[in-house]
This record gives sequence, C-alpha cells and structure tokens, in this order.
Amino acid sequence: MPATQMYRDRRAAVIENADLRVTVLEEGGHIAEIFDKRAGVNPLWTPSWPSIEPSAFDPRAHTTYGAGADARLLAGIMGHNLCLDIFGGPSPEEAAAGITPHGEASVARYQLDVVGGVLTMRARLPLAHMLIERRIELSERAVRIREAVENLMGIDRPIGWTQHVTLGPPFLQKGITEFRASASRSKVYESDFGVADYLRAGAEFTWPNAPKVDGGIADLQQFTDRRASSAYTAHLMDPDRDHAFFVAFSAASRLAFGYVWKRADFPWMGIWEEDRSRVAPPWNGQMLTRGMEFGVSPFPESRREMVERGSLFDVPTYRWLPAKRRLEAEYWALTSSADRVHETLDRP
Repeated sequence: MPATQMYRDRRAAVIENADLRVTVLEEGGHIAEIFDKRAGVNPLWTPSWPSIEPSAFDPRAHTTYGAGADARLLAGIMGHNLCLDIFGGPSPEEAAAGITPHGEASVARYQLDVVGGVLTMRARLPLAHMLIERRIELSERAVRIREAVENLMGIDRPIGWTQHVTLGPPFLQKGITEFRASASRSKVYESDFGVADYLRAGAEFTWPNAPKVDGGIADLQQFTDRRASSAYTAHLMDPDRDHAFFVAFSAASRLAFGYVWKRADFPWMGIWEEDRSRVAPPWNGQMLTRGMEFGVSPFPESRREMVERGSLFDVPTYRWLPAKRRLEAEYWALTSSADRVHETLDRP
C-alpha cells in the first residue's frame, strides 16, 4: 500500500503498534516521528518553521529557509535524516551539479509502501548513481531498521554514510536531559563551528569530558544549560564492544530513547549541538537541538576532505562502496520507561 497520509503538511507513511507510532516522510525519507504512546512524546526534532516538500523548494520564493546551500535540505528536514553519500557539504563542483549538503538522500523522493505492518522505502539517486532501500518494522517498543545502499557505477567509490538522528523539545531540555554512550576517544571540531562555541577547537579527550575554551571541563552526558551554545564533537565508539549505542533520558517524560548498531558498520558518532546560536533564517535564534549522528565518518566535511583525512585514531573516516555492489546495515531505535538513566544502561 503506497503512502497516502499527511504529517505536518507532508506526504508520509505510518506504521504503529500498541507502543509506538513511526512516521516516515516521502520526500527526504526522514524518520520524522518515533512516538512513544505511553510517554506521549516524540523524542525526535521537529523544526518550528513550516515544512515543505524539497521538490517544491524555490530559492526565490522560499526565503524563509535562508540563502545558504542547505536551504533546500532545511525546508524539509525532520528527525532522523540519512546523510549519503556525503556527510557534510559538497564541493563547489558537486554543488554546481545539484548536490546538496549531506547528499541527495536527504532530499530525494522515496517510494513508500506498507504491507503487513512493515514499511519499505526505496529511492534512486540520479546524481550519485546509487539505490537506497530501508525496511522498518516494530517489535513492542523497538524499531528495527535494515538499510542497504547500492553502487550503480562500475567503479569503487569512497562514501560518507551517517544516520543523522536529531533530538528536540519537549524531550530535549536545557540542563536536564541526560546522555550515555559507548564512546571512547573523542575530538572537538577542529575549527570554529558556530558563534557560541564553548569547547576548545581540536582538543582530543576521552568521553564524556570535553575541554572547554575557558579551561574547564564539559560533561557531555548532561545537556548544556548555557544561554546559547554551538558545538560538534566526534567520538570513536568503544572498539572492545561489538555493538555501539547511545541513550538519552528525559526526566520530565520518564522516557529513555536511544539507538543500537553494529560498531563495524558505523564506528563513529558525532554530537551536534545547536542551542539558540544561529540567528539567520530559518533558525532565527530559536532552535534547541542535539544531534547524535552515527556513521562511517567522524566529522561533517566534503568528500575530498574526508578522503584526504583518511583516518582518525587509526580508524578509517569513510567507507568504500565497491563497483556494482551493495552494502547493508541494521540498527535499532528503542524507547523505555525509566525514572533514571541508569535503569536503561544494561539494556543495550
């Protein structure tokens, strides 16, 4: 059955059970909602600005979304965004050819079908010459996601491939929301990331204690209570574990929410923080978000920069997708009722 529902003025497909409702947008393929029915909350970020289909975006008419290269992406973004086959900005030549930040997958139109409670989604990326498939199904308060990317070209290619999971209010609260993750060696973004940076650029550290500009330490397990902030940190997931995870806990919702994945598939996690620091449209100094972005690359950067970096902490910073071949990954999103974050730590 093809997608026929509407979600916040967007075409979408929905699957649900007694515990969860999952909504996927037709254009962009974003997992816009993982709504926990017991808690009555969707932990994923819903931007406050009006959402439109990426195909409807006109830079001359839709100035609400800013004048940047990412305006088309921002016009339709929600929740969990797939970054493929770059994680970061395109090169000037790629941008001229039509590639948007984080790649075509973020703005492509997907064929969505729901059969027997299973949601399948497929898209062809004409510029990247790739196919994407996802199969999403529910099991009580867990969401199983199986994903495949296929190279239609006759050459091997380096790719970025990141699950850009972004959390927002009401689940995300300043100074209150707690986080746990199977992270290890870490590094702050190497140059200025935003106007309200508070972490020391390029500093290496061990999760969760990030060096601050003022010489102190920021515990990344607690969401900041600063008036405004911007930050990005890269984290190598614990190499002694076969599986990696992050968990976020909302005391107000009494809900823990997180993802679990195979570390071999996605060895890196980036934490992106935007707390009312971006004043240009569409942000307008109003957004509160935290991205927990697991993938094959530590930092958002162009394809050329990704390849030139090569590795960090002796771990590759991109993935090879062989000619005419297919890569597959499986990961889970989970919710759980809890009074404290510690109650969830043994579950991943």
